[in-house]
Amino acid sequence: MNILVIEDDLKTGNYLRKGLRESGYSVDLARRGTDGLNMMSARQYNLLILDVMLPGIDGWEIMHMLQGKRNFPVIFLSGRDHVNDRIRGLELGAEDYLIKPFSFTELLLRIRSLLRRGATHELNVIQVADMHLDLLARTVRRQHADIILTNKEFSLLHLLVRHQGEALSRTQIASEVWDMNFDTDTNIVDVAIKRLRAKIDQPFERKFIHTVRGIGYMFSVQQ
Repeated sequence: MNILVIEDDLKTGNYLRKGLRESGYSVDLARRGTDGLNMMSARQYNLLILDVMLPGIDGWEIMHMLQGKRNFPVIFLSGRDHVNDRIRGLELGAEDYLIKPFSFTELLLRIRSLLRRGATHELNVIQVADMHLDLLARTVRRQHADIILTNKEFSLLHLLVRHQGEALSRTQIASEVWDMNFDTDTNIVDVAIKRLRAKIDQPFERKFIHTVRGIGYMFSVQQ
């Protein structure tokens, strides 16, 4: 699970990153709102922990900018403890609002609860770097060029994008895309990945689909 923390306080940010990583999560930390927005455009996250008072673009403005565009839950973590602030945060679409100083155990329980019940907002459109996926039309575009995929190729790409930054085994891919148990004598996954790479990656300088030796494949915009 990938978590983004946008927190400008040095001590709090480092504490959250360390504690969440020790709890088994992959954590990115941004000190400014603009940096956090850039990270969200480059990587898929499962949850956002957002401070209200940030230099430049504050937490309220970030939530306005994310409306209709995010597919992950948001927890506000703020020193602003007035009831009107909590109401405003929830009205902007946050799933939770926790006041500083906070109990890390309580925060962790709230994170697990949100992720366990799948408090996500599935979007019809996913934008990852220069790639645009329309889930309803099942179309893909990179750098304004339309890419024609078969139904299975689109399902495979969608799976990889949903698990961006995670290494997926061939067994998991076969189960999710083809609803089949993976047979080591079957190269259906490798063949499908090769065809998908030829369409998604080969014509472009930036490559998204990467081989993870001994495991399987990963979609990443950072490699």
